[in-house]
Amino acid sequence: MKRILITGANSYIGTSFEKWVAQWPEDYQVETVGTRNGEWKELDFSPYDVVFHVAGIAHQDAKADQEELYYKVNRDLTIEVAKKAKSEGVKQFIFMSSMIVYGASSKIGETKVITRDTVPEPINFYGNSKLQAEQGILPLQSEGFNVVVIRPPMIYGKDSKGNYPLLAKFAKITPVFPDIENKRSMLHIDNLCEFIKIMIDNVELGLFFPQNKEYVKTSELVKTIGEVHGKKIWMTKLFNPVLRLMFGIELVNKIFGNLVYEKSISKCNYDYQLVGLKESIKSTEGKNCTDELMI
Repeated sequence: MKRILITGANSYIGTSFEKWVAQWPEDYQVETVGTRNGEWKELDFSPYDVVFHVAGIAHQDAKADQEELYYKVNRDLTIEVAKKAKSEGVKQFIFMSSMIVYGASSKIGETKVITRDTVPEPINFYGNSKLQAEQGILPLQSEGFNVVVIRPPMIYGKDSKGNYPLLAKFAKITPVFPDIENKRSMLHIDNLCEFIKIMIDNVELGLFFPQNKEYVKTSELVKTIGEVHGKKIWMTKLFNPVLRLMFGIELVNKIFGNLVYEKSISKCNYDYQLVGLKESIKSTEGKNCTDELMI
């Protein structure tokens, strides 16, 4: 039996993971503690094998006047919780960092492939706060205390937040969409949860880059979302010249730019990529995964 403490109440990832391992009640016991009111400080961590730290402020909520808060929550809190976990005998600490530590997507038409040797270059205080948290907890690694840092790409799934639901909403109403060649790394929530379970089962340590098996082309993603809802979306290159002129706009680069992990760095000794792209879109959109897609 693995006893797991999730620090960060009501988070999407934490809640999803708790539901995922509930499939094996004899193997995992999961509890959650809030971090906003210092509740975690009063809790004895010693009974737990793992602390899974998901508390933090997401980049979608970033505001210019909140920089100090980002460092306080994403960096300082992470380091404090890790130190407490180590001092109280927890065997493993897992931290959800982000692909955003490598900076922004490439411009349209350019390629950005991240390898294990790519040096992080955060472009905002969200990415920098995550990177500094990593730098604060990795030195805590020692015999008997394993530190895992996960840098996932865009995470999506049913009820997720971020760019995916915006694209999904658009896919339900638009008759046409720009057909631009690009590649994105993404990670479905089920694949992430299985990956975390593997990290716990094997008491892993180090830096990890999980992603789906397939890269995603934005236009194909939108097209598939439309098909799941029985809607035909026409792909057109008509808008491409205009979009290329808009490469300086961050949202345009996020949607149509390239940003991928080299596939080799995402492999591990166990199969965590359980859900394929099309199946994951169907489950995310709340459709019966036994239905056939209109392809």
